[in-house]
Amino acid sequence: MDFAFGGGDDEFRAEVRAWLCGRVEEGLERRAWERMLGKGGWIGLSWGESGYRNRSAGLTQQVVWAEEYARSGAPARSGHIGENLLAPTLLAHGTEEQRARFLPPIAAGEELWCQGYSEPGAGSDLAGVSTRAERAADGSYRITGQKIWTSLAHEADWCFVLARTEAGSVRHRGLSFLLVPMDQPGRIEVRPIRQMTGTSEFNEVFFDGAHARAEHLVGGEGDGWNVAMSLLGFERGVSTLAQQIGFAGELQRIVRAAVDSGAAAGDPVLRERLVRQWAELRVMRWNALRTLGSSGDAGAPSVAKLLWGGWHQRLGELAVSVRGAGAAVGPVPWSEATPYELDAAQHLFMFSRADTIYGGSDQIQRTIIAERVLGLPREPKG
Repeated sequence: MDFAFGGGDDEFRAEVRAWLCGRVEEGLERRAWERMLGKGGWIGLSWGESGYRNRSAGLTQQVVWAEEYARSGAPARSGHIGENLLAPTLLAHGTEEQRARFLPPIAAGEELWCQGYSEPGAGSDLAGVSTRAERAADGSYRITGQKIWTSLAHEADWCFVLARTEAGSVRHRGLSFLLVPMDQPGRIEVRPIRQMTGTSEFNEVFFDGAHARAEHLVGGEGDGWNVAMSLLGFERGVSTLAQQIGFAGELQRIVRAAVDSGAAAGDPVLRERLVRQWAELRVMRWNALRTLGSSGDAGAPSVAKLLWGGWHQRLGELAVSVRGAGAAVGPVPWSEATPYELDAAQHLFMFSRADTIYGGSDQIQRTIIAERVLGLPREPKG
């Protein structure tokens, strides 16, 4: 399934392939890989001519890089939150001092970030956060509260935290966007959440008087909601196209497994499901290309999330259907002392169960589309 993006950037594509070839090594430590990317100048392609130790690339070149990266089998990025979420936010809302302090280490792959948004009592309702940040006598902030589902918090050096700085404020008001160092023993505790896949990408993060400097407030006190919404707007476009390269690879492996099994390929129902997955992936790609670089369609990110979340979940179900009854059998022997290992189909099935929840549940995405795009009456709040 050839998903190569055109755009007339053949020389750039050749450069990307040549650089990735031979550098993608099995078992390479993720921080070392981020530093290698930084040394090669591949972090921050979308920042424009910012000058913060990054090379600028046009939109089609960014797509080429993302697609070739996904196709090469390179390691999952641990620096993408800093590069693709925080950096554009600082370029839009940060001070020159904040950009000079934080963008060069991100571009060099030297500092990793995590996102302090979701909370146990708020879930996908970002306006419901209750983490507090109180001003100290020296003008700094002391942060108290809990965040959850914090991806890569166990590896991160910094966390951008949405917290309530105005006592008694509710919903969107009184929120601020703070940059918080994670190395604060006794003030910040990270507890990995073991998932049913056996892995622990997500974490609980507890703040007990954690310190944030006054100059690390982004956008002004009380302006956190605007900054947070601006950041979420960067989660679209190029990264979606790269994600689809990974999806296409997963689908190809499932098709191959179906052909190799014989019985699965001969099942007309499974054949129809395989064809449907292929067709829907094509539709997602054309939708992503249609909205690439657009800024006026308020519902585009929600539509994209609904499309890929449900599609990937159905792909996981299809993977175990192709495997048959054997997909329900775990490794033998098994014991509590020995962490279980899943094969690719089992891991895809279990991990994809969360696709319609994280990043804003399907219910939240449909509400956004209904209210902001279709203009339907707003959902009553409790």
